[in-house]
Amino acid sequence: MVALRERKKQRTRQALVRAALRLFQDKGYEKTTVAEIAAEADVSTRTFFSYFASKEDVVLYDAPQRMEEVMALIHTRGPEEPAGDLLRRIVQSSLEHARAEDDFDDVVEPQVRLALIMSVPALQARALQVLFDNQLRLAWALHEAYPDELDLVSCTAAVGSVVGAVKLTAVASLTRGDSPEQVREALPRAVDISIRGLRHLAGPAAE
Repeated sequence: MVALRERKKQRTRQALVRAALRLFQDKGYEKTTVAEIAAEADVSTRTFFSYFASKEDVVLYDAPQRMEEVMALIHTRGPEEPAGDLLRRIVQSSLEHARAEDDFDDVVEPQVRLALIMSVPALQARALQVLFDNQLRLAWALHEAYPDELDLVSCTAAVGSVVGAVKLTAVASLTRGDSPEQVREALPRAVDISIRGLRHLAGPAAE
């Protein structure tokens, strides 16, 4: 019964995201209301707000779950695992998560979301806020995971470098028109280049 409820919630969530992105493309972000999104997804406005706090959060629908998965990975790091290897594992896990949602992402194309975020000031502001908050949270978690090896400055520099490399590579690739698979293939290389520049974090894999 629990699994059935979770599947139903997932379907409703996906329906809301699909409806919102369709309306944003057809009518424009500013002219689309929450009530219209809910009606398009065949749910009530109240149901919309039980899944998302705002229109901005619909576009960034996967950010909270992915961040929780990242935090869980940090808490499972091996006692001898270098920080660089842990960061690689985090990125790889995110890529596997994206592949697991391929059926959904085929409808919610990354280029569609990118175009919205790049063209709508409210979405730009919200995306930057989420990115900054998540990077800060990740830096603190990395510092707590390696308290005797890495000070806070090392952790903030590492997180800023790796996350920046991933985000900028993804945006540049999508802007060029690369497919989602091409983007996923480019990201591990971006991470390796970033970590090799942080030699004290690199670990054996970067030698």
